[in-house]
Amino acid sequence: MSDTVIRVENLGKKYTIGHQQQGERYTALRDVITNGAKGVAGRFRGKKSKGKDSASEDFWALKDVSFEIKQGDRVGIVGRNGAGKSTLLKILSRITEPSKGLVRIKGRVASLLEVGTGFHPELTGRENIYLNGAILGMHRQEISQKFDEIVSFSEVERFLDTPVKRYSSGMYVRLAFAVAAHLEPEVLIVDEVLAVGDAAFQKKCLGKMEDVSKEGRTVLFVSHNMSTVNSLCKRAIWLMDGQVHMEGEVEHITSKYLTYGAENSGDVFITEKTSDERFKLKRLTLLNSQDQITSVFDLRRSINIRLEYELSQPINNLEISLRIHNSSGIPIFTTNRSSSLSSDILTGEHVSQVEIPKLFLSPGTYSITVGAHIPNIEMLSLYESLMSFEVEETGSKMSLYAGTNFGVVLVDCAWKNCSLAETIV
Repeated sequence: MSDTVIRVENLGKKYTIGHQQQGERYTALRDVITNGAKGVAGRFRGKKSKGKDSASEDFWALKDVSFEIKQGDRVGIVGRNGAGKSTLLKILSRITEPSKGLVRIKGRVASLLEVGTGFHPELTGRENIYLNGAILGMHRQEISQKFDEIVSFSEVERFLDTPVKRYSSGMYVRLAFAVAAHLEPEVLIVDEVLAVGDAAFQKKCLGKMEDVSKEGRTVLFVSHNMSTVNSLCKRAIWLMDGQVHMEGEVEHITSKYLTYGAENSGDVFITEKTSDERFKLKRLTLLNSQDQITSVFDLRRSINIRLEYELSQPINNLEISLRIHNSSGIPIFTTNRSSSLSSDILTGEHVSQVEIPKLFLSPGTYSITVGAHIPNIEMLSLYESLMSFEVEETGSKMSLYAGTNFGVVLVDCAWKNCSLAETIV
């Protein structure tokens, strides 16, 4: 149809992954030179080169992905790490070529995929604004008309004539988003990179993306924060193992995504690989107050969450965090290991247990995300929506209000009473 801005048909992207064989040492520069010389000598002697290395395999990051996006749509792309989200956005942004399939996009595309994308580090902020506009096919006069708006939104006026290689990651993102959003592309693609900015700037960016869609332009947004996806987007596409698992109305998709994988077992063994093998979460188990494995809990009883994990080497200042989200994707709370255990985590296998107190979470469905990181420096591993669990009303004082939205937590606050003539002490 004429209002279809993005059409993706049977899209696939294949990578070839090399594996280091057991006992094989890492390849040094001298090995590359030696192997190259051997290859040339072999060709002179008439030897045929071997086929694909047996230590490599084909990996399909995307497989037969098809969908359509209409003009003015705000669409969230959700999925766990490795689901194919970043690969899809790179193809839509024309950064990566697909291995198969077809992508049709009407109009100009501006993308913000990772810090620094599209900026030349040696150029100043001012020069990069004009460079990005030129890449989008705009004339210098058009860019100049938007220049003051971009600078004002980015809040980096003082550093406008400084090479962007000296910018902090937050400044980079401020300017990059301002450029992408204000140079009037027909399609705006934004990845999780906004998480680098502070909360006030994130709110400002979300508001700008809403304005962009109201002007008839299309927004694709990737985030691991389901509450943000729900607030910004109207539709969502859920990727799993490189394929479209589900698409539709945003709250329906995010709710399904958050509760996926629980199967009422209360016990999950983690087999998926992470980008950083230094920290591996191996198992997540939910236990009730009788130490029984379950995913359904009595509101009046505590919930115990047990983590089994392994470190391949010592990591200074390692922090392990556990976050609970409700069924709408809103983070309810986060608890860090260091809040109760100040000791360092040594190399080897470990077990940690967290207790959620009774009469705390209101009845509903919740999901668990676990992360390992060095605070304000590096994220090692992130395991999103590993498991969901239910908290059931079993006769608390709030049972009179079943079905009403009285809050996400139950807090037994102390009340005092006195007459108007008295003073509360």
